[in-house]
Amino acid sequence: MLTKTPLDPWIYSKISGRVGMAGRLTRMMIESYQLHQLKATLALAAEKSPFYRRLLAGLALDKIGSLKDLRNIPFTTAADIKANSMGMLCVSQSEINRVVTLSSTGTTGRPKRVFFTTTDQELTRDFFRCGMSTLVQPGDRVLILLPGEVPGSVGHLLAEGLQRMGVHAVPHGIVQDARKTLEVMEREGINALVGIPTQVLALARFGPPGQNNYGLNVKNMLLSTDNLPRAIIAAIEKAWKCRVYNHYGMTEMGLGGGIECRARTGLHLREADLYFEIINPDSGENLPDGEEGELVFTTLTRQGMPLIRYRTGDLASFIPGPCPCGTVLKRLTRVRDRIRGRVPLGGGGYLSMSMLDEALFAVDGVINFKAAIGAALGPDRLSIEVQLAHWAGREVLDLISKSILSISVIVKNVHQGYLTLAPIQVDRSAALWPPAKRYIQAGDGCVPRTHF
Repeated sequence: MLTKTPLDPWIYSKISGRVGMAGRLTRMMIESYQLHQLKATLALAAEKSPFYRRLLAGLALDKIGSLKDLRNIPFTTAADIKANSMGMLCVSQSEINRVVTLSSTGTTGRPKRVFFTTTDQELTRDFFRCGMSTLVQPGDRVLILLPGEVPGSVGHLLAEGLQRMGVHAVPHGIVQDARKTLEVMEREGINALVGIPTQVLALARFGPPGQNNYGLNVKNMLLSTDNLPRAIIAAIEKAWKCRVYNHYGMTEMGLGGGIECRARTGLHLREADLYFEIINPDSGENLPDGEEGELVFTTLTRQGMPLIRYRTGDLASFIPGPCPCGTVLKRLTRVRDRIRGRVPLGGGGYLSMSMLDEALFAVDGVINFKAAIGAALGPDRLSIEVQLAHWAGREVLDLISKSILSISVIVKNVHQGYLTLAPIQVDRSAALWPPAKRYIQAGDGCVPRTHF
């Protein structure tokens, strides 16, 4: 039988207050604790935050008697953070230890600012310590391919969490030159790493298939900060004979949200610090387990800037039934798409980045790509630019074209005259593209269709 996720005893300890003591975690215990913390969070926000005082005015918060009653509370959105971040604070600015500014991907260009106290960041540090114990143990050497120069940044918190486990953390930062990063891995004797999916794929595909010229011995890795296609998992595991684990989190939820256990059948959630919902993106109604919708979360233990029913824009679902590892913690499917990432086509159906991901990343030699779609006066036009490994030949372009035409909604729209395919553009530069949220963009000179 598989070992339970380490989040199980960790959450039991946090809920029960019995630090370091074993016990049986139950759904009743989790939900009772979440209800208690939810009431405390609502009371804190209504009293201390000018924004939430307005948003929650007139609501009978003292009448909340179950988690289902949260459905009567309004949502918080990214636009709210952009316009009201200072008004969301529940502490004085002197108590804020870290401010993260997130560049906008919307139309206004106004950034989001998210605030954390020292205690808030300790919660994240401890989650990283616990979650990483799924794939590393004392004595391991972990390369951190995430931003970590600034105290309190994701890479810095992760390094501190690993050090508490007796794991040797090797901060590196974002990969810019794959060859140099591979040399660091060899020199430092790295046997595990944490990174961004496309960046790690570029490392795994630096040499032709079947060649591991750097003598690497990576056993496990955690990929995070962006959606993780199955094609990337398969490519990395084939190249390095390792196991790839998925983590889901975002800055707004305190960086850590959920992580796979050794069964790798869904992400176990950080249920002592966060309460999750899946809603219909259009109606806002809660959806049953197994049905895909928008992921919404409420912070339960954050003091500096609590967020109530925050709409992530990510599409996922809760997985029905127990995990093979035996925990009662909820499981979340991999987040494949964002709501705004699904683009309707003129001939019916929609095209999403996840469809292109699974098709293009399955081609050896592809390390990243960009996609744009739009219409000027005629049919939609799909443009794709790929970044290829230095060893990839022209035959790779033929495979990419075939992969694109393996997507049924593309074939349907091409045959009906609603979609044309632009010639594939190729980038063979050695420098990797800077990490960024990957969307299907509006094509040059084109009018973008409305996203779902």
